[in-house]
Amino acid sequence: MITNSPLTRRQFHRSAVALAAGSFVGSTAGAATKPLELVRFGKTDLQVTRYCQGTAFRQHPRSDNPTARRILGRCLDVGINFFDTAEAYGWGGSETVLGRIVKRRRDRVVICTKAAPSEAPVKDPDTNKFKLGRRVVFDRATLTRKCEGSLRRLGTDYIDLFLLHSDDETTPPEAIAGTMEQLVRSGKIRYWGLSNFSAANVRKSIDLPRNPGRSSTSGTEDYFHIAAGLRMNNDLLKVIRKSGLGLLAFSPQDCGRLSVGRKENSAYGPLIGVLDRVAAELNTTRARVLIAWSLANPAVTSVLGGAESPEHVDDNIGGTRLRIPSELMATLDRASQAHVLRERARAARTP
Repeated sequence: MITNSPLTRRQFHRSAVALAAGSFVGSTAGAATKPLELVRFGKTDLQVTRYCQGTAFRQHPRSDNPTARRILGRCLDVGINFFDTAEAYGWGGSETVLGRIVKRRRDRVVICTKAAPSEAPVKDPDTNKFKLGRRVVFDRATLTRKCEGSLRRLGTDYIDLFLLHSDDETTPPEAIAGTMEQLVRSGKIRYWGLSNFSAANVRKSIDLPRNPGRSSTSGTEDYFHIAAGLRMNNDLLKVIRKSGLGLLAFSPQDCGRLSVGRKENSAYGPLIGVLDRVAAELNTTRARVLIAWSLANPAVTSVLGGAESPEHVDDNIGGTRLRIPSELMATLDRASQAHVLRERARAARTP
């Protein structure tokens, strides 16, 4: 018998979300059945998936770890084409394993790697413990050496997106741009950018006078998620949007602190409660809600996640397909703002 009873709000939201995703939101089975959306990274010609797999592999740090290989293999199988690494992730280990996995599909993937403003840690012979590596500045010789080291470990002739992992607080932006232009002209990198730089210093790089021998930054990688109000300020988001830079927003689950099963800090309690209520309303997972919330920001090009299992990969892909209804998005925005205010109050009380 057919009835004309109205849908409940929850049923309506679940139906709308499932239609938008093209599959049932609560399932991971659809992860490989629908092609992943590709978007342009800033003003470059790089076409990237809205989910980028990171290779820090905090739970699986060894470069030859079979779990890391399975994770990267799953990403390739389901169509993820964007991968992030860095010389500082295992000091070359992560670049090495990524290079091995994508070797036969190099022309179908976009690789982002980063140069650290330091050298690798060194073992103290007296204590047998590692000490922080020597700080370096991003002069031409150092950046060229670091770029060539990444190319060698990745086993590739070029890097799609080469970033400075953080600000060395010394090298003038025009000197950095000059070196990057040389690397572009040599064919070693296609585009370059910044990571963990202040809004003011990103702006300085963007505002450099244009001339034939100077390259400009194409994008940034920075910490942005629903609880990141103290790290990612609105000034940087405004700079990114106004300039048309690409933004790779890392850690949608706050380095795992917002993931299910972790021992959450009590400060996250109210926020996690809201996240789980919204996830239940949409018949989806907390991870997907977190990724969808980040991607809903117009400044964000792609979200950088740290899946630690093939199943996490499928779950994270679901977040790129999730469209959160405006009513629930407003609920999440209010929870995010309330969390930021609590954290600011907490910081103000800390001596």
